[in-house]
Amino acid sequence: MKLWNHYHTPTSVDDAIDLLTRYAGQARIIAGGTDLLVDMRADGHAPQEALIDITRIAEMGQITREGDTITIGAGVTHTQIVKNPLLVNAATCLIESCGVIGGPQVRNVATIGGNVAHALPAGDGTTSLVALDAQAEIYKDGMRQWLPIRDLFRGAGQSFLDSTRDLLIRFRFTAAAAGQATAFARIMRPQGVALPVLGCAVWVSIADGQFADARVCIAPAAPTPSRAEAVEAALIGKPAVSETVDTAIKTAQESLHLRTSKYRATADYRYEMVAVLLRKTLSKAVERARSGSAVPEGVG
Repeated sequence: MKLWNHYHTPTSVDDAIDLLTRYAGQARIIAGGTDLLVDMRADGHAPQEALIDITRIAEMGQITREGDTITIGAGVTHTQIVKNPLLVNAATCLIESCGVIGGPQVRNVATIGGNVAHALPAGDGTTSLVALDAQAEIYKDGMRQWLPIRDLFRGAGQSFLDSTRDLLIRFRFTAAAAGQATAFARIMRPQGVALPVLGCAVWVSIADGQFADARVCIAPAAPTPSRAEAVEAALIGKPAVSETVDTAIKTAQESLHLRTSKYRATADYRYEMVAVLLRKTLSKAVERARSGSAVPEGVG
């Protein structure tokens, strides 16, 4: 079965943009292809006119740190993220979320950009990027621009980006500083390639024994990846103790609108799992913030 007519391997962002412009909506960006190729095979329509492979663009395949800012190219694989020492303390949650995606073969080729571009509210890497308050650099409407990552989502599976004309280039966020830390955990069904029942990423800043600041993303709990702002408000300014975590859990259970899904679990089960995930991630993040070091969990 023929899936495309032309295949291009540009070596710069400008070259990729030129190709997108030339094909005028008749080309698709490909990196790992773990989602795109499956979709194309299932589509059953005529072959795609062109695929633009971005894996040879150095700018999109690197993880760098300049000052307090970490930049990750959209073409960086999950394995690269898991193995990168720059992220161990600076963005532990991202290592933990990317380390549980698929199996080793998938993680070796699937990219963080693909995880975001697919625009699913349950994306593990996406969940952590939201908690990290990341920004995304994109090419759209003739220019490169930075946007808050949450601006990229319009609904479940609906991206702000036109997959035939726009380009997701890279992400950036501020590394966790002294007294700050992150954590991620998820619960999934036991089948081999299963959808997450629920995932949770948190970022905390601890000062004088209190939550000076906090960011929490629990997903999928809405059509788009989003911050649990009511939960954050229940933490900020309060002592970093188990009683505060209990209050945050109660707030989450009251404010989140979890629904029953035949592919994931019942609303009642997911309601209970909110408590499990928040208690685990907040406790771990507080411990890491106080100790100043982290050992990512669940990384194969």
